[in-house]
Amino acid sequence: MVQFYYHVNKHDQHAYMVKSLIAEDANDETFGQVYTEKEAEYLAENFLGRLATVSSSGQPHVVPVVYKFDGDSISFGGWNLESTLYFKNLAANEKMGFVVDEVVSSYPWRVKGIEVRGEAIPEKTDGGTIMRIKARVVRSWGLRE
Repeated sequence: MVQFYYHVNKHDQHAYMVKSLIAEDANDETFGQVYTEKEAEYLAENFLGRLATVSSSGQPHVVPVVYKFDGDSISFGGWNLESTLYFKNLAANEKMGFVVDEVVSSYPWRVKGIEVRGEAIPEKTDGGTIMRIKARVVRSWGLRE
């Protein structure tokens, strides 16, 4: 089951709408249909995000990655992917967080972005290994404007 809900966050006296999605069923076939039209547009027009993973000893690790959004899912790869710390972390624990965001204006304060939580699953392709994100929770802000 997938649920969408909207709420208003107040930050520094500026309200902004946050859209959230929670995929409650781990076997839900709706993965790839979890992004709204605005979120899909935002992901498609950007290419740099931040990937957060956790090591087997519980140490957090955040790294910028270049990603591809194919209209349904986010994937990323890279040179010698299997030797990276984030690949090793994901091999031990596939749970991750991924953020694409930007400050649109500092005065007045306006931000927009998207956060995806879920799992990153390795896939073999003709070009090598890539990681594909399966979204469990999607939150976005500032994209409705």
